Amino acid sequence: MNQISSCRKSPFPLSRRLRMPERSVMEARRITSRGLGGDSREWDEEGYRRSILVERELSSRIVFRTAFAPSENPNPEIVLVASSDGSLSAYSISSCISSCPRPILCSKGTDQKAPEVLWADPLCSIQAHKGPSYDLKLYGNDEEALLLSCGDDGCIRGWKWAEVHMAAVQASNKGEKLSPIFELVNPQKEGPWGALSPIPENNAIAVDKEDGSIFSAAGDSCAYWWDMETGKRKIVFKGHSDYLHSVVIRKSSNQIITGSEDGTARVWDCRSGRCAQVIYPEKCSKLKESSWISSVALDNSESWLVCGTGRGLSAWSLLSYECIFSFDSHAPIQDLLFHDNQILAVGAEPVLRCFNINGKILSQIQCAPSSAFSISVHPSGVTAIGGYGGLVDVISEFGSHLCIFGCKNAGSF
Repeated sequence: MNQISSCRKSPFPLSRRLRMPERSVMEARRITSRGLGGDSREWDEEGYRRSILVERELSSRIVFRTAFAPSENPNPEIVLVASSDGSLSAYSISSCISSCPRPILCSKGTDQKAPEVLWADPLCSIQAHKGPSYDLKLYGNDEEALLLSCGDDGCIRGWKWAEVHMAAVQASNKGEKLSPIFELVNPQKEGPWGALSPIPENNAIAVDKEDGSIFSAAGDSCAYWWDMETGKRKIVFKGHSDYLHSVVIRKSSNQIITGSEDGTARVWDCRSGRCAQVIYPEKCSKLKESSWISSVALDNSESWLVCGTGRGLSAWSLLSYECIFSFDSHAPIQDLLFHDNQILAVGAEPVLRCFNINGKILSQIQCAPSSAFSISVHPSGVTAIGGYGGLVDVISEFGSHLCIFGCKNAGSF
């Protein structure tokens, strides 16, 4: 029986609650004041229940992944969001900026009021998965691109970006259902008497745009190599002892690298499907307790690997497999990436950190989500951070907060 467990449930603490939207707060106050006044004739039981459900839904929603949509405009126009409600949604950055109540510039240690959150309606929204949507990727950089997503239901689905974009810009398209053009489903393992295991979830995907390959990090401790054209699995990478959080492609060496709950990162040879190297980030940590690997990322030269763990992060040379530096944050690092030869990292605290390759902290910026699960960077330098409470914080290349918005559920297409 394979080990099935959602990678976002146990290891990542969700510590703070999100405020209700202002209208819901006012409604709750109005209802409560009437109740306390002793006049039960005006008590709105249904309204009170509805306000409680809205509060709980918004406070528990999580943005697991953000990405900037392809565009010919040098400035970002649309940010895509994969959420814990199973949706993929598109939001207009310019509309959010113009409607944001109070864009602020936070600095660590300063005494400032909490940012006001804009509760934004998506341009369009697709109900992509049953259960949370954990990752999304764009296959291509133009109108011919595909929008790919994976989630808790063990499926990888793809939509034509042109159709999603059309639905976003034309109000007349709202209400139409956009069907995926393909679907890949993880295999089930057969047990005694022919019993099948649950379908393992997909926690992350990586896309090879040159040969049409998708690599998925799954909940059964395996990574899968899929051929998009045929929809068939090419190789199953087996060797981890616990479920996978992340996967990246090292194209120059025909390899992939996976990060797992078992505390190791493994380098896999795509020719043979065998593990070529095992990396143990915990050996470089001053904190000797074992820890999972939440995310892995490569620089543009594919010579440097950075691993985010439940204790911090570490950078490795893939030429010598030696640790270059490690950073103990005492809080989980939940996503990271390379940008302009620098490392950007977010985690279970409201801080965006920037490191150089030698481990020196170049900057620390307060971000809106109390626990951040995703960081993405536009070529212009604009950064989008998504996380707990359904919040997305859009930060300029200069470190100022352009807008902070909360993701509404406007229904599915």
